[in-house]
Amino acid sequence: MSTPLTSAEPTDPIEPARTATPAHTARTRREPLLQVEDLSITFQRRGAEPFRAVDGVSFSVEPGQTVGLVGESGCGKSVTSLAIMGLLPRRGVRVGGRALFEGTDLLGLSDRELRDRRGRDLGMIFQDPLSSLNPVVPIGLQVAEVVQRHKGMKRAAATGYAREMLHRVGIPDPDRRLKEYPHQLSGGMRQRALIAMALACEPRLLIADEPTTALDVTIQAQILQLLKELVQESDTALIMITHDMGVVAGLCDEVNVLYGGRIVERGERHPLFAHPRHPYTNGLLGSIPSLDGDRGAELTPVPGSVQDNLPWADACAFAPRCSQPIERCTAASPELVDDPRVADDRTLRCHNPVEESR
Repeated sequence: MSTPLTSAEPTDPIEPARTATPAHTARTRREPLLQVEDLSITFQRRGAEPFRAVDGVSFSVEPGQTVGLVGESGCGKSVTSLAIMGLLPRRGVRVGGRALFEGTDLLGLSDRELRDRRGRDLGMIFQDPLSSLNPVVPIGLQVAEVVQRHKGMKRAAATGYAREMLHRVGIPDPDRRLKEYPHQLSGGMRQRALIAMALACEPRLLIADEPTTALDVTIQAQILQLLKELVQESDTALIMITHDMGVVAGLCDEVNVLYGGRIVERGERHPLFAHPRHPYTNGLLGSIPSLDGDRGAELTPVPGSVQDNLPWADACAFAPRCSQPIERCTAASPELVDDPRVADDRTLRCHNPVEESR
């Protein structure tokens, strides 16, 4: 067990981009633990047109690697994770494609087979711990029942293990917290308790869905440091779902930027921050305040909202909000292809990429 975290300094989200150099060493590639291929998710409701929330998303994550899914609310990040975990409802939802975990397609497993996988091989940290934790069950029992279910521990041994897990994630006085209910904990401690549940069986793949939402910056830094230590110590594959580019800057190895249910840019963290090529990625980075920027300088937000889209079948969905649209953007759908203009391993879905970033 690693020692609990006591403090951590917030990370400047822009710094990695400024310090990146062409000599940045690429990660050694390994066999993917999870490989998502052409994932599509369509919601159907009686009397309404089908809505495709995810449209042909493909990515992979290796052991010890942190892959980011980044974008605004409504771009398809969370439903992608729910599909991988088998947590989408069966009725009214159509899921296509494959999610291969060590060669087994998770999308084709039964509910019983998925229940055996979840917690043991696959773990997930949900966005809102207050609604994810059972409000009428003590924290200790919620952590202990995971190892009772998947490791076959007796209740006394599982309670002792739960105490160790709470200590590991940095919750003070774990003996007292075992008996407390979620509403008696602070937001940061609830999030840590949720992480303890997700890590209890040491899953090989962990999905973190906005794990630092609504937390102050100090607690955010501690949670991110905890996740980073997990990946380094246990070789866990981590999928980080976030809209916060600062979180991406401090944690992710590879970044997938999503818009309108499709990946519009993919690349390694440092080169992507140093030279974003898609106007949407460039806009997200341009809207982040810089600690060393000019005092009083105005931020440049991405105009419009995620509802201002065009159908991907006929055009670029981002065209109505783009800062540099051309005629082709509204006449043809761009494909996700390798970008020949940059030296790093970058893929891009854009008719008119950014030449000089903000």
